[in-house]
Amino acid sequence: MKKTSFILLFIVSCFDAKAQSITLQQCYELAEQHYPLAKQKNLIAQTKAYSIENAQKGYLPQISILGQATYQSDVTGIPFSFPGMDIPKLSKDQYKVYGEINQTLYDGGMIRNQKKLHEANAIVEEQNVTVELYRLRERINQLYFGILLINKQLLLTELRKNDIQSGLDRTNGAIANGIAFKSNADVLKAELLLADQAATEQKALQKAYLDMLSLFIGQSLNSNTILAEPPVPDQNGTPMRPELAGFDYRKRLIDINEYMLTAKNQPKISLFVQGGYGKPGLNFLKNEFVFYGVGGIRFSWLLTGFYTNKSDRLILENNRRSLDIQKESFLFNNNISATQDQSEIAKLKELIGTDDAIIGLRTNVKNASNAQLENGVKMPADYVRDVNLESQSRQNLALHQVQLLYAQYRLKTTLGN
Repeated sequence: MKKTSFILLFIVSCFDAKAQSITLQQCYELAEQHYPLAKQKNLIAQTKAYSIENAQKGYLPQISILGQATYQSDVTGIPFSFPGMDIPKLSKDQYKVYGEINQTLYDGGMIRNQKKLHEANAIVEEQNVTVELYRLRERINQLYFGILLINKQLLLTELRKNDIQSGLDRTNGAIANGIAFKSNADVLKAELLLADQAATEQKALQKAYLDMLSLFIGQSLNSNTILAEPPVPDQNGTPMRPELAGFDYRKRLIDINEYMLTAKNQPKISLFVQGGYGKPGLNFLKNEFVFYGVGGIRFSWLLTGFYTNKSDRLILENNRRSLDIQKESFLFNNNISATQDQSEIAKLKELIGTDDAIIGLRTNVKNASNAQLENGVKMPADYVRDVNLESQSRQNLALHQVQLLYAQYRLKTTLGN
């Protein structure tokens, strides 16, 4: 009879027409969308687009305007003179303003690798955000399964109240028949009030958990909200955590930085056109302001980069090794966590295997105690004890069931699959 009441109460709560339903997976997705850090992904994407666009403009003609005014202590002159010929002498103050257009022909791959570097940096930053958002899952798990446990405890508290009320009804019948005292009923009434207090505390804790989960997912949840019990997840032992992809992306970034080193030490070739106005012009013997122009091909090779090239490459290689060590450490710690979760799962399965037997025995004792209560053979305090022991055994089963599911999803989160 009590089992039927329990099932009916559960069905009624599940099919409440006003109830909102949500799943654990939906909570994961909503939390990732609602968490403030998620907005950073858009900023990273925009920054990447702007940076690549700027790098691409390196292929466009580069325009510069320059000017200078100088005073020299001496100027070029002809150290002899010719009869009847006046050779002009340059002024010691000289001026020029000129513009130059420079078009890159070959840059050793600098611009191409700059674009790749911006893309790789953006991927690493996005993956860092993904890692932080993934870590929300453990916090969602704690709240979600905490609410599931409280919901079960509330149902069991109602079942306990039903048992106490049944005992109270039987005691009232015994009092009416003159085979029990009124104080016997008072014992049961007090226990009924204690059960009400337990339900009040559970509902307050339920509300606190629902409020916290609401903040994470950005949706209002209340006591009518149905949190669907998630199915048992597949136990895949291969780690697929987002941190592992992050290590690979960061190693790719090191590779691109190595390409940049090679490109930096390559010769550069470009076309240039220069036009200006100054004194003197290209003819330094003409000491007056004139317009002038010059164009051609320019070759440059900065050899000082080779001074540090070897050390720079060794630094990059050390960074690679450091990433390998970090990845190895992460996998080691992840494997320890997974092993702990697997041990916890095995233990809880064994406990659940004996919980059903304990409940069956406690229920038999309680039912017998209930019958004896009506006949005045059993004292109310003894009956309450039997009810509480059966209720505690059911609470233990509910706790172990939720703990098992939580441990299974914690393992799923640990492994990242």
